Amino acid sequence: MEWPFMSHSLRNWLSKSLADESPKQCVLYALLGLSVYMALVSFLRFQRRQNLQKEYPYPARESMGNMTDHDAWAIQKQIMQMEFPSTVVKSLQFALFRTYGIPTISTLLLKTSQFSDSATSFKRYADTGALIGEFMAFEPSSERAQTAIARTKFLHKGYRASGKILEDDMIYTLSLFATEPIRFVELYEWRKMTDLEKCAVGTYWKSLGDALEISYDVLPSGKTGFRDGIHWLDEVRTWSLQYEKQHMKPHPRNKEIADKTIDVLVYSLPGFMKPLGVYFVSFLMDDRLRNSMMIDPAPPAFSTILSSLISMRRGYLRYLALPRPNSMRLDVFSEKPNKHGKNFLLMYEGAPFYVQPTIWNRWGPLAWFKWMIGQPLPGDEGDKYCPKGYFTPDLGPKYFEGKGRKELEVIKESLRAQRTGRCPFP
Repeated sequence: MEWPFMSHSLRNWLSKSLADESPKQCVLYALLGLSVYMALVSFLRFQRRQNLQKEYPYPARESMGNMTDHDAWAIQKQIMQMEFPSTVVKSLQFALFRTYGIPTISTLLLKTSQFSDSATSFKRYADTGALIGEFMAFEPSSERAQTAIARTKFLHKGYRASGKILEDDMIYTLSLFATEPIRFVELYEWRKMTDLEKCAVGTYWKSLGDALEISYDVLPSGKTGFRDGIHWLDEVRTWSLQYEKQHMKPHPRNKEIADKTIDVLVYSLPGFMKPLGVYFVSFLMDDRLRNSMMIDPAPPAFSTILSSLISMRRGYLRYLALPRPNSMRLDVFSEKPNKHGKNFLLMYEGAPFYVQPTIWNRWGPLAWFKWMIGQPLPGDEGDKYCPKGYFTPDLGPKYFEGKGRKELEVIKESLRAQRTGRCPFP
């Protein structure tokens, strides 16, 4: 090999050095390099966890009852954006999906939320994700979070007042958004959450339940008060499991809405891979949920292969992957409204609702893939996919669009006084 940019003497020395190296020495050097790299990964992998422990003044369980809603939100956001982004996003999607195993929930959704119509189910899925994401992505006292909470309360108010939405179903749904991310991380990630992280999740969702005026009277400490976020998590998890045993039963409506939702979840896959996507969703289900939705289990061979891949991913992340830098954090929403006063989704699952038709979104690698398998791109078909973005006060079923503006402002005024980021425990 020639290196024309080197001097003659340096080329001779390098050629001789390489020639003198035995294959055994090369292997040793490679192993040494790998060991140094793995040590670096091991050192850096836990830095974020350690930094959280140092940054927030809750070193032990005794102090966690003082955790503020704002601190809980900030810790949870790091978990979502940096530490376990893909797993937490899937767990939240699955939390919503899991509620469809309760017949009272699935029946009402099919009647009121247009999930039974494929033409509208993709938009309803995007609307629901945008509302939930808005109050998770922005701090509790922010205008965007409070607008999303207020819109959610408005959409549910009439159904709750009439008894069409049961209060037990409200607390059950809330419990899943708190407990499923923790469960998914324990099952599929490279480490478990710490007590600080679990307390943050529990504190955040307990506070959100307060904002939505969900009663905790069915919990053992609902009337006397909770010690901290972990205490709330323990009680709501135990209650929700018992609720599932009593109410998660097979029902045709469960299957109908599950099938429509699975269509959304596997939409981005090429046609020949969609059956594998359905198997993947089934693999994530436990027996009770799978039976309630009347969905067949994944083939044993598929489950074995997928379990092996998950184990390989866990090992790779733990020992070989450097932690995600801040520049690669998971951002789902645009930070500021556009000239129309609307916001954009930065990622989508299913049809491209509320995604800005930028050059990258229409001509980037993902766009080419979508085009090759015959799926629409952001900006296709005129205004069908709302390429100007979404206006949070209009999210929800079409028949609620433009309604409830005055009531929304009344609810927000109440939230401004109550939801200031303080500790939700007395």
